[in-house]
Amino acid sequence: MQHSIDLKKAWYYLTRYIDSFLLIGLLALMAVGLIVLYSATSANLGRVSNQAVNMLIALLIMWLVANIPLQQIMRLALPMYVLGMILLIGVALFGEINNGARRWLNIGVTRIQPSELMKIAIPLMMAWYFDKHEITLRIRDYLGATILLMLPVVLILRQPDLGTAIMIAASGFFVLFLAGLSWRIIAGLMVAAAASLPVIWTMMHDYQRRRIMTLLDPTQDPLGAGYHTIQSSIAIGSGGLAGKGWQNGTQNQLDFLPEQSTDFIFAVFSEEFGLIGNTALLLLYLFVIGRCLVITARASTQFTRLIAGSITLTFCTYIFVNMGMVSGILPIVGVPLPLISYGGTSMVTMLLGFGILMSIQTHPKLIKT
Repeated sequence: MQHSIDLKKAWYYLTRYIDSFLLIGLLALMAVGLIVLYSATSANLGRVSNQAVNMLIALLIMWLVANIPLQQIMRLALPMYVLGMILLIGVALFGEINNGARRWLNIGVTRIQPSELMKIAIPLMMAWYFDKHEITLRIRDYLGATILLMLPVVLILRQPDLGTAIMIAASGFFVLFLAGLSWRIIAGLMVAAAASLPVIWTMMHDYQRRRIMTLLDPTQDPLGAGYHTIQSSIAIGSGGLAGKGWQNGTQNQLDFLPEQSTDFIFAVFSEEFGLIGNTALLLLYLFVIGRCLVITARASTQFTRLIAGSITLTFCTYIFVNMGMVSGILPIVGVPLPLISYGGTSMVTMLLGFGILMSIQTHPKLIKT
């Protein structure tokens, strides 16, 4: 009897800051990711095992973050942002160049990609900033938050890493929007962005211009810039209603699909499981998003509402951009499908964000000091 009581007590202390509904949704998506990855890598157990280890590490980090009190998370906002900026400057000065891009920083024991840290540091910093100015919020405060956002975005664009820069800019914009940025200002920013497109076009790299041009007509370069879009569209279309079956997708198994295990894993899934499988996957994503929205609605302070809302909307943006990119309705920008695509860094970053959401849901209300 005593042994049973001890186990119950241990289980309680282990899970008391874990949101069970959110955890179930995340585990279901990760299980789907391993199943699809097995097929996408032609039954490469080593790759699947690596991803399983990535998931376990990410889940551990999520658990640790979920156990951190909200006051401590709030205190980490400024140090994380400053550290991220220092590392981004380090990448610009000393980063390793791979495939023409300078994105990684060698710190001796390992290589890190500081831009991934900023996916969490930016919304944390901006939520902290708005929380500090909540009582006397003015236009200049929004301008200050915009500067905090644009500094790392510009550094990441110079690497160049368009996909990550877009996602970080989106996460920061969501904080601005949720903090009450006027629709007039948003409309003005959109007009200004549209007016600056010719200037942005001249500043873009050649490969980035080609991606946009092939979005309009992939057939103009079917073996080059348009290859990814054409092959992924064929895979999605050939899946039909019920798909060709697990490990039976010809575009994948015959190596027509590029980046099967990372950015284009949704095409593999679509070909093998069809419209029915896609609908089930979307329902799983909607379950997770719905739970995140509930947590956001229950958040008790400006800081927790902003950070929870930004993480939730950024998760939605990842899904939309990846599926749109693979389906040929958006340019190819190298954004992974959340919790499905192969990769340790993106998995850790994503679950770190969900750990913050769990902390918001399960800890006592944040009291301002």
